Amino acid sequence: MKLSAQQAYAAMYAFLEARYQMTMSDDLGGLLGSMSLLEDGTTADPAIGSDWEVAVNQAIQGKVDLKLTLRGSQ
Repeated sequence: MKLSAQQAYAAMYAFLEARYQMTMSDDLGGLLGSMSLLEDGTTADPAIGSDWEVAVNQAIQGKVDLKLTLRGSQ
């Protein structure tokens, strides 16, 4: 299955919205507010839209490290 960037954005939004409903986290609520789309299709926070484009390009280029890295006492 392939998603367009817009579909992937909607999927990420739905995922975060579900986590927000479970936790009522102010941080997630703020992020979702910034990610919300205005009537013209742009994000409420313009920086979120450009950050998303960067993230999509990183994913397309295989430059996203999904491995769990634990940081702690050394």
